[in-house]
Amino acid sequence: MTEREILLKRVQVCDFALNDVALFLDTHPDDQAAIAHYKKYMELRKRAVAEYEENFGPLTKESYDGGARWIWVDGPWPWQKEASV
Repeated sequence: MTEREILLKRVQVCDFALNDVALFLDTHPDDQAAIAHYKKYMELRKRAVAEYEENFGPLTKESYDGGARWIWVDGPWPWQKEASV
């Protein structure tokens, strides 16, 4: 597994955990342990996305940095395998 794939997997794990906890919180909105778990994975995701983008470029179009060039098109896109580009 490449470093790029490892970082992308880390983001995906955080996304899964956040979605799972959000579903629980929909029916248990006052559960402090679940809220803490959600906050923990939000922070982990934020760090994972920052590390990915620092090394491999934007993960989503929303990561546009305001520069003169639309760097989103500079490949590979996050869902592409490096060998297929």
